[in-house]
Amino acid sequence: MLKALLLGLFIGIVGLVVSPFPFALDLEENTGLGLLFKLRGAKQPPSDAVVVSIDKESSENLKVSDNPDKWPRSLHARLIDTLARQGVRVISFDVHFVETRSPEDDRLLAEAIRKAGNVVLTEPLKTKEVPLPGEGGSYTPGHNIVRVVEPIDIFSRPAVATAPFTLPRIPFKVNQYWTFETAAGGSPTMPLAALQLYAIEAYGDFINLLKKVSPGQAGGLPPDADSALKAGGLKDLMKDIRGIFEAEPMLAERMLKESEGSAALSGEPEKRRLLESLIKMYSGADSRYINYYGPPGTITTIPYYRALQIGEEEAGGKRIDLRGKAVFVGLSEVVLAERKDSFYTVFSLPNGTFIGGVEIAATAFLNLLTNTPVRSVSPHSFIILIFLWGLFMGVMCRLSPIGVAALGAAGLSVLYLFLAEYQLKTSHIWFPIVVPLFFQAPLAFVGATIWNYIDTNREKQNIRSAFEHYLPKDVVAQLAKDLTHITTGSRVVYGVCLFTDAQQYTSLSETMDPQELGRYMNRYYETMFKPVKNHSGVVSGVIGDSMLALWVAARSDNTLKDNACFAALDINRQLQLFDQSSDTVKLKTRIGLHYGQILLGHIGALDHYEYTPMGDIVNTASRIEGLNKFLGTSLLVSEEVVHQLNGFLTRELGKFRLKGKVQPVVIHELLCRAEEADEKLRGACAAFAGALDAFRRQSWEEAMEKFHLTTKTTGEDGPSLFYLELCEQYKKSPPEESWAGVVNMEKK
Repeated sequence: MLKALLLGLFIGIVGLVVSPFPFALDLEENTGLGLLFKLRGAKQPPSDAVVVSIDKESSENLKVSDNPDKWPRSLHARLIDTLARQGVRVISFDVHFVETRSPEDDRLLAEAIRKAGNVVLTEPLKTKEVPLPGEGGSYTPGHNIVRVVEPIDIFSRPAVATAPFTLPRIPFKVNQYWTFETAAGGSPTMPLAALQLYAIEAYGDFINLLKKVSPGQAGGLPPDADSALKAGGLKDLMKDIRGIFEAEPMLAERMLKESEGSAALSGEPEKRRLLESLIKMYSGADSRYINYYGPPGTITTIPYYRALQIGEEEAGGKRIDLRGKAVFVGLSEVVLAERKDSFYTVFSLPNGTFIGGVEIAATAFLNLLTNTPVRSVSPHSFIILIFLWGLFMGVMCRLSPIGVAALGAAGLSVLYLFLAEYQLKTSHIWFPIVVPLFFQAPLAFVGATIWNYIDTNREKQNIRSAFEHYLPKDVVAQLAKDLTHITTGSRVVYGVCLFTDAQQYTSLSETMDPQELGRYMNRYYETMFKPVKNHSGVVSGVIGDSMLALWVAARSDNTLKDNACFAALDINRQLQLFDQSSDTVKLKTRIGLHYGQILLGHIGALDHYEYTPMGDIVNTASRIEGLNKFLGTSLLVSEEVVHQLNGFLTRELGKFRLKGKVQPVVIHELLCRAEEADEKLRGACAAFAGALDAFRRQSWEEAMEKFHLTTKTTGEDGPSLFYLELCEQYKKSPPEESWAGVVNMEKK
């Protein structure tokens, strides 16, 4: 097993080392993510966005140039008027209007943009490389200066917003897009501007929500949708809002939580959806992975010439309903790589068929609107996943015969791939594929096969060397082929048992709904488990309201006692806070600790075994815990735990013969860490020790007087009250002459 763990650790660590390298990241993004998309296939996109395609079919029907840049702008004016009459909510043009053309056509387009009042125009980005001077007067490649080219003034002024939307050209595969273009001063890109305009009806609620959770941040923003649009500069407004979210990383979480409890939004699911989309848009990363819906044309696409005829064809053909939708206008057809606005994506075809940039923009818009972008697993989860997968594959391949290992590695890889595809389909989460399946799994199988081969040969040689003195060589060879070695067993260790039990759990379980009880007990045990784990302990078992925790070592070690006592005090403290957090339900928990030798191993028979501790130590810890309810205490430990224990304040409570036990046990109450004890508490402990001494001397009156004094000093002290009652009994019926101060407990 040790060798299997070593191989598993090696595979897990190698996977973690390889993963950050650029080639591995590129393979994960281009090959791994692409494979998941291929397995998932095309999916139905939301109906909120429609693409109006500038394509060859439209140029032929409209009898205009095949080059979209040469189309008369009066056509775009007609299109905007048509779409506005249909009640389109947003019109986004992935067309560059950076130079003047026909004055009349430009005027018509500008007027159409102004009348529609919902048009977003794209800004191209120009890049210029500035060389830096090098040694000897030579020049070396320097920095790129990015310049935003806004549409000409006649169009940019009436437009609601202008925004960039740049994507890498081949040979790069387009997997991501900018949300806020850092190269353009953090400007929101076209899909974001379109979404802000699309969700403008929720802007007022957005600002009101922002005022509730962060009043000081919303003061400089327009208070409502009309003000936001009248003020102009939607892009600058979005940059301001983005700055607010960057300044307060937890703002989005607080806003989402506030929106969930908003009574005003309870009856408006559409507005709530838009509000949450805006919050997540502004709080997300500057770049995001695109969740493609399928090959070109998957998003509803209307040829440009047919879009111009909407409203005219309804009598004779199928009605096209664009009311309330976001329309993206641009080059979108089954285009080839040589077209300037075509891009290589996961759904590009081997024949060179790429997808238009406007459809990518529409896809990004829908991802933002429905909050379904592809999200890679968090770095923390990635590390755990890669390491545990490598560990598991290494152990499985090392412990299994070669055939089983091969089938297991292949089967688990297929299962992993299926689960990763399912996660992408349902949760839009991208799990790593290349490193675990194409690197770690083969490496684990090959490594285990080589290692098993070496070990098997070594075992065969050892067996043959031993048995050839007594058996024929052919018999020895057969035995070496069929030899199986299985080891099981238990071991005796030193350790501390910590046992807990909750008072009134039975009545609680009778009055509480099972599901509610389960949730409550989960929180209860979470409170107890953390101190155990924080102080190097192990939770061995849980039954109902009881917990058994262990601190064990091969040799006697006082560190075990220290850790167990620290954990016990922390449990006591945390449970008090836990009870205070609940107004109605409270569980007073009793704790008992005992130290000694424990049998630790697999215990059971037939087909059922459990790894559990056994011995008198476990049973005694349980009895000590039960003693709490008679003494009115919550944390008791045995003399064996207190022996050589430093750094804690304890008080001896006496010698008790617990129910079912023959030998008495000296019991102490664990009060606190030594540095936390004040003089009053130490004085009370000394006073109790004097009272206990009088009790053992059978000076009942003296003992009662001192126990009374202890209760007056510390308040209601459970052990003092216990001994006061016992002294009354012994006054009436004294113990035998051989009595040695042992208190017999008939109950548990």
